[in-house]
Amino acid sequence: MSKDFHALPLASCSVLALGEPTHREPAFGWVRNELFARLTRLGFRSIALETDRVAALRVDDFVKGGEGDPDEVAREGFSHGFGRLETNRRLIAWLREHNAGLPPREHLTFHGFDVPTETTSAPSPRRCLEHARDYLGLDLDLSGLSGADEQWSRTEAVTDPAMSVGATPEAAQLRSLAEDMLTLLHSHAAERIAQTSRAEWLRARTHLTAGLGLLRYHRQAAQRLERNARLSRLFATRDALMAQNLLDIRSIEGGRGPTLVFAHNVHLQRTPSSWSMGELHVEWPGAGTVVAPLLGEQYVFVAGSLGRSEAVGLGDPEPGTYESVLRDGVTDWTLVPAGSVTAARTRTDTTPQQGYFPLERAVLDTADAVLHVPDGAAVTCAADLPGALAGVGSER
Repeated sequence: MSKDFHALPLASCSVLALGEPTHREPAFGWVRNELFARLTRLGFRSIALETDRVAALRVDDFVKGGEGDPDEVAREGFSHGFGRLETNRRLIAWLREHNAGLPPREHLTFHGFDVPTETTSAPSPRRCLEHARDYLGLDLDLSGLSGADEQWSRTEAVTDPAMSVGATPEAAQLRSLAEDMLTLLHSHAAERIAQTSRAEWLRARTHLTAGLGLLRYHRQAAQRLERNARLSRLFATRDALMAQNLLDIRSIEGGRGPTLVFAHNVHLQRTPSSWSMGELHVEWPGAGTVVAPLLGEQYVFVAGSLGRSEAVGLGDPEPGTYESVLRDGVTDWTLVPAGSVTAARTRTDTTPQQGYFPLERAVLDTADAVLHVPDGAAVTCAADLPGALAGVGSER
């Protein structure tokens, strides 16, 4: 067991998918920061996080030297409240410092690959569609069709099919107009890029695909299905859009170097995901089940694993579990080839509220490696960005 990259098949890698088993343990964010800084020495030039892709454009502008208050950028540039996480704030500060003085072609770039939704809400597509409309110079009354933003963003619009606006005639017309705009954007790409820039064209496409994604998500929310089946389809729709975003990001970054992708294991693993709480049981194919077979050996998945955590309220794993086997001889964290993990059983001392998904044999069998943190409290200071990465910028 070690922290070396020998556990990872990086020779053919274009996407290194680093999973975390819960969003509530900050140790994985600290390790992610340290690993990305080390990976930049191996040619990685971009990082993509589980956060709204459109909002993340604000962060990318900032880390490349753009204007803005760091607190405001963190607050507005992340979804899911992830801008409050110190690990993310330190990451964007380091990216900005690293990029300072470098030519644009050598900049490290920041991406979000999630859709602009939360668990029980999804915003109106209006703003995203209007950005693309204005870029194309079209005269379309999109706000008249979309109506009040609140009718889209309210919780009931996602949780109650009867309250959804996703299946209305107006929503159908918006989807048709959005598809037409996407066709127009591509057919006039050469002209628009010459008049503006490649970056502005890509920004318009990002907004437009996000708007289309929201329309598709709201259309799915309108389906009158049994609760478990309905939620499973909503989860699957979100991950399908995440996969589309990841592939799009790789089409942009392909000529510059590999991308480190960081998200919950359920979005990156090669096997379908499931989640249960009481009578609720959801099963869906995550983004990894789409991207991995399309990229083949270029896709490398590292499953995150956690022993104990005060932040999550997780105690020591029981003997005989995967997490117990992995902690032997490890003080803070380690990378282990997945094939070397001793046969064990899945731990059962977790609750849905902890957001922790224990290691399972099916996930291990299709992972390339495991990142194991025996105790979250032991990592926070050990992988602190200013200390552990102080010399990285000077090596470029």
